[in-house]
Amino acid sequence: MNEINPHFGEHAELRRSIRELCARFPGEYWQKLEEKSSYPDEFVRALTEAGWLAALIPEEYGGSGLGLTEASVILEEINRSGANSGACHAQMYIMGTLLRHGSAEQKRAYLPKIASGELRLQSFAVTEPTTGTDTTNTKTFAERKGDRYIVNGQKVWISRMQHTDLMLLLARTTPMNEVARRTEGLSVFLVDLRARNGGQMRVRPIRNMVNHETNEVFFDNFEIPAQNLIGEEGKGLRYILDGMNAERILIAAECIGDGYWFIDRARKYASERIVFNRPIAQNQGVQFPIARAYANVLAADLVRYEAAAQFDNSKPCGAAANVAKLLAADASWEAANVCLQTHGGFGFAAEYDVERKFRETRLYQVAPISTNMILSYLAEHVLEMPRSF
Repeated sequence: MNEINPHFGEHAELRRSIRELCARFPGEYWQKLEEKSSYPDEFVRALTEAGWLAALIPEEYGGSGLGLTEASVILEEINRSGANSGACHAQMYIMGTLLRHGSAEQKRAYLPKIASGELRLQSFAVTEPTTGTDTTNTKTFAERKGDRYIVNGQKVWISRMQHTDLMLLLARTTPMNEVARRTEGLSVFLVDLRARNGGQMRVRPIRNMVNHETNEVFFDNFEIPAQNLIGEEGKGLRYILDGMNAERILIAAECIGDGYWFIDRARKYASERIVFNRPIAQNQGVQFPIARAYANVLAADLVRYEAAAQFDNSKPCGAAANVAKLLAADASWEAANVCLQTHGGFGFAAEYDVERKFRETRLYQVAPISTNMILSYLAEHVLEMPRSF
């Protein structure tokens, strides 16, 4: 059957290269990881060695110097191939904070090693149990003492900590009652997890619905060298928000990849599955849901490219990035349901990979930002309706 992605001709060589790499890690590879709840180290290593995870790092630091559009295609094709870029996607969007706001010394010290694979930057500690998406209410506090910051607090849903060397941490450095605006007084730190310089950091893994290594983290007088502060103290929330548009666009691309995967699997299975002496794809009751899901994936894909183009051209892209993530997450979830329904009972069998991908794409209705939060953003900031919270 022909390729169903009308944009395949754009960045065709890039797409083929990713698909060739992912072909080395077929469904059986992911199924075995699921059985053991294991991290895809071999897969991530292959992506790193091929240079794909260094796509956004400038060439002067050993990266490819590509734009967000190309980076989004990389993650799209990983998911389109049946793999799960959630195991390593954070390095793409975390990178922006270091690239845009890190000092020249920090970039020289870390970016070449990240590009080569000597170091991994895969964790991002922002969310807290009692604050959720109310980031300005962050409770984790970092107090400056001489040449160090002493951190106390708790974070949750912090992924890949057992498989990274570096982590970005958002913490409050000025108490809430001492700042003029809630958005002030938060700072970002680059934490080197290889050298815990004093105090204690406890990590508790969280079992969850998908094979996604994530954790709850407790800081008890944990020390961070002052030189690991990124940018200015107190300006950290702006740095984090600056990278969230990239995050939403890249996650949208992953959902697009999932969507195409589900549609492709559904149409092929429906065309081959014979019931009552005819392929089930011959029935409009099977055809139409697949076709509608496909149309929605196509529409979401167009918004993704528009958002990525705005980002790459340094234009305001908050609205487009949020819409892209919303539509892509909805489209991939619709496609997942259609694909599972088309397969019937076989959709629940692990060997078909449908149930695994079904669980993986469901995550994006909730993370990294829930669809309701996006709707709230659009209502307030685009449609100029009263703030709801």
